Amino acid sequence: PVQLLQPKTVPKRLKTSQRKPCEPQMPRSLIKEIFRHFVKMPVTRDAFKIVEKCSERYFKQVSDDLEAYARHAGRKTVEVADLEILMRRQGLVTDKMPLNVLIENYLPLEYRKILIPVAVSGNKVIPSK
Repeated sequence: PVQLLQPKTVPKRLKTSQRKPCEPQMPRSLIKEIFRHFVKMPVTRDAFKIVEKCSERYFKQVSDDLEAYARHAGRKTVEVADLEILMRRQGLVTDKMPLNVLIENYLPLEYRKILIPVAVSGNKVIPSK
């Protein structure tokens, strides 16, 4: 009698190395450039590593707070008002120091043009909402 060949069983691989979803990070060069702009003196590598960790935690906390403000308002999109509320709670925006003044003091001209509405000829406001 003819015997049927049995297929060999291959042991299943265990999924031991599942990758965690990687969160986007700010480029190190950007953090370094911003920090050096404000410090204006040499910074050791150890100090820069701590600055990098602190900035990562700060932006994580800010993004969580902004998400909570938008969710509380029943929206899925973060708006400028949410950012202004957060900056008021942090003490950065006050009655004497409005958000527009901070934008003018700390951001370059190309960002100011985007963020602060300006009236131009022809009765138009740029940027339009």
